[in-house]
Amino acid sequence: MNAQHIKNVPGRKTDQKDAEWIAQLLQHGLLRPSYVPCEIIRDLRDLTRMRASLSQEASRISSRIQKVLEDANVKLASVATNTVGKSGRAMQEEIIAGQNDPEHLASLALGHLRAKTPQLKLALERKIRPHHRFLLRRLLDQLRFVEHEILLLDERLEDLGRERPELSEAVARWDTIPGIDRVAGWTLLAEVGHNMAQFPTAEQLASWASLCPGNHESAGRGSPWLRRIACQCAWAAARTKNTYLSAQFRRLAARRGSKRAVFRPEDCWALRRGKLHRVPGRHCDVHMQTNLLSMPTFASRSRPRVRR
Repeated sequence: MNAQHIKNVPGRKTDQKDAEWIAQLLQHGLLRPSYVPCEIIRDLRDLTRMRASLSQEASRISSRIQKVLEDANVKLASVATNTVGKSGRAMQEEIIAGQNDPEHLASLALGHLRAKTPQLKLALERKIRPHHRFLLRRLLDQLRFVEHEILLLDERLEDLGRERPELSEAVARWDTIPGIDRVAGWTLLAEVGHNMAQFPTAEQLASWASLCPGNHESAGRGSPWLRRIACQCAWAAARTKNTYLSAQFRRLAARRGSKRAVFRPEDCWALRRGKLHRVPGRHCDVHMQTNLLSMPTFASRSRPRVRR
């Protein structure tokens, strides 16, 4: 239930009086039930939210690995962009095995990192104690376990897509929009649903995503999971090349700032059920599937500037 619908006269209140008031309203049919998604959507929410939590845990473990390397004075992050990539893990496995030769460790670099072999030798010329090797072993095992669990969740989502073709089709439509991949598509489908009847307007969906201007409630409202994936996809769309959204982002960011430009309401992927909608742009035209609602329209219109 929405607490605003059952607001009583201010005064002395107790839990018993509130319960009696709610029961009286329910008896007369004056309460409007809250939206409860169907079973398959609830299952998708459990899977996507667990995946998001595991992804955060993987990031935390990567930070701990970097902390251990820095404690051993190994400056691998100064040379390699990803310390837990294929090259970084190969070097760390050799370090755990007891290898201290920086030249041998630098020879494990792959791809573009091989061009930085001299810098790698300098970064790996450090003394690593057994304590550091023990911690690296534990952290790498944890990271491998978490990544395996994430892979299992992705496989489960795809299995559900094969069992329910309408869900897979909805994710495929999400995937056609710049800034959204299949992982984000599954998350948006789980949080918003495949039936938009529960959100009569885009403004109500914006409120559910907690992206309306002037939302200063300390406890928050709506879905924090939807807000997070909306922000991630909006930033990803702003960094795409030769798309309408990225062109509008660059145009608006110059005078309003990047954070405001990301959620500009005019740069929206509007709600058009079951149709292809052409979105005009300064540099290109993008065909988008829009039988679902997508991000930067989550933000409502900002306040106009007042010139004095």
